[in-house]
Amino acid sequence: MSDTSLERETVEEYARWFQALADPTRILIVRFLSGRPEPVPAGVIVDHLNLNQSTVSHHLKILHNVRFLTRRRAGANILYAVNSRCITQLPCAAEILLGSPARSHPGAGPD
Repeated sequence: MSDTSLERETVEEYARWFQALADPTRILIVRFLSGRPEPVPAGVIVDHLNLNQSTVSHHLKILHNVRFLTRRRAGANILYAVNSRCITQLPCAAEILLGSPARSHPGAGPD
């Protein structure tokens, strides 16, 4: 597969995905949330990672902006979870970038 076989928009989306994962704290957040059966409030993430609230909020915002995380309000809390579409789309993006035959094209990104 040549560099030009990907649409510019797709390449830019992939760059945003991988840039969002280019921080150890964000990887820890995604890993922590991927093991949770239900969405969790930011405070649980803060406690688990032993970081301050503003640091965690900053990283959650970045991960949400690239749609790796979903969020919803529950009373005074905002609950976060891994976007289930990422589980298939991110590995497909990596396969496409590395020239492996992809199982399915990840499209424009996680919804």
